[in-house]
Amino acid sequence: MSEQKPIGSRFNAASTAHDVVAEMDLSGKTAVVTGGYSGLGIETTRALAGAGATVIVPARNGEKAQRTLAGIDRVIIETMDLADPASVAAFANRMVANDTPISILVNSAGIMATPLARDADGHENQFATNHLGHFRLVAGLWPALLKANGARVISVSSRGHQIAPVDFDDIDFRKRAYDKWQAYGQAKTANALFAVGLDRRGEQHGVRAFSLHPGVILTDLARHLSEDEINSFDVYDENGNRRVDPSRDLKSPEQGAATSVWAATRPELSGIGGVYCEDCDIALPQSQADGNKGVASWAMDVEAAERLWTLSEQLTGQLLDTRK
Repeated sequence: MSEQKPIGSRFNAASTAHDVVAEMDLSGKTAVVTGGYSGLGIETTRALAGAGATVIVPARNGEKAQRTLAGIDRVIIETMDLADPASVAAFANRMVANDTPISILVNSAGIMATPLARDADGHENQFATNHLGHFRLVAGLWPALLKANGARVISVSSRGHQIAPVDFDDIDFRKRAYDKWQAYGQAKTANALFAVGLDRRGEQHGVRAFSLHPGVILTDLARHLSEDEINSFDVYDENGNRRVDPSRDLKSPEQGAATSVWAATRPELSGIGGVYCEDCDIALPQSQADGNKGVASWAMDVEAAERLWTLSEQLTGQLLDTRK
């Protein structure tokens, strides 16, 4: 795990995904972007494909994916439901069978602040979808990531991770009252801890992992929020128009996708991994950062990352062969 310290990126909060890859050539590389047909995922897909990569977008709703991604070259839409273990396994098996190295995996799909729901195994749905679904996916795609001889796995977390650590005594809200924001915070912390755990296992194989906060962007992710909840984020100006003010973390979708693309592609991150990023740079620990920026200590805790990894193996039955 690398030091949680900015490296002095030449990009910033106002940079767009296109800015990050403007002079890059990703020809010959294959990327997978979950959630790549909605919200920030579209802009992540557009930037990677625009730089020459072939981008595979696994989609639960193929018709919507075809519609939203129309006109973007080098995009392949595949079938996958992140909340369905069998669907994730089938997608991963197809990718591995194709014998194509996967150089970039951006885990961008997710849900936020949903009413209480549980997956088929009884696990709280935000944790199950945002974390366990991506854990299964990475495990399934592991041979294709190894084949790339230098892959990066990006976990789109959120500043929402600061709300709550992972409650290992009651992840599924069996003992405590369900709180949609506590559940979201726990899931986003799990995304960051997953990157820590994966990087510890992948570094010796050339697989590096990163987590990040993209910014505050009003997308379909907010579909479960009330009007009052949305207004509390101050995302609209007095005329009802969406605010774009990166200095206040209010970003456009193109700006929101920038940190994912930066972590997935930039050569200055060579030899680095396991860190949490924001505004196209490695973030400071929250205790050293201004305002509400930075990463909470519980989201970078190696012991918690290892505990989560072991639990995730038990809950999913998925193991990585990390033997050299």
